[in-house]
Amino acid sequence: MEIVGLGPVTLDADFGDYVSRSLPVPVFGHAPCRFVVVGYDDDEAKVDFEAAISAFLGLGESALRSASVPVFQYYLDVKAEVGGDEGLVSIAGPDDVWSHVRPGGEVTVQRDAHGDRQVYVSAECECAWEPEHGLQIVFRGGCSVTKVGPFDSHLTNVSAFGRADLADVVYHRFG
Repeated sequence: MEIVGLGPVTLDADFGDYVSRSLPVPVFGHAPCRFVVVGYDDDEAKVDFEAAISAFLGLGESALRSASVPVFQYYLDVKAEVGGDEGLVSIAGPDDVWSHVRPGGEVTVQRDAHGDRQVYVSAECECAWEPEHGLQIVFRGGCSVTKVGPFDSHLTNVSAFGRADLADVVYHRFG
């Protein structure tokens, strides 16, 4: 089986998802990531998945800069929650945040089944300030960052918090 933009994929028989080989992802500095495509077989608009994959693979590292401030706010919230600097990496500001983030090697592509029905590309990353929950970066349509925060598997803040007023909010404080 092949999925446009990914090439040959294999079926994960346990979950029914398709998994690609590792591909260089430009937005993550060409770090190799495998893609897990969820719900592709049952979707009537497979072209939406293909368009999101193509858009995502066409992004350069500059696409992350739009999320620097929200990711830095996530760092500041974790810092406040743990009570200061003890044992926590020190990040000077939004421009420095990406040097403390590393892609986790897997990217998920799936349609939002409950919300806006768009296809999202979600990446779980490691981050120096939150080793337990990491950093989730979500791209609507593979085009732009629309959600960041601790990995919670939600594709939008609307679904994560059950609040329609968070539709255009990239980062919403947890807890």
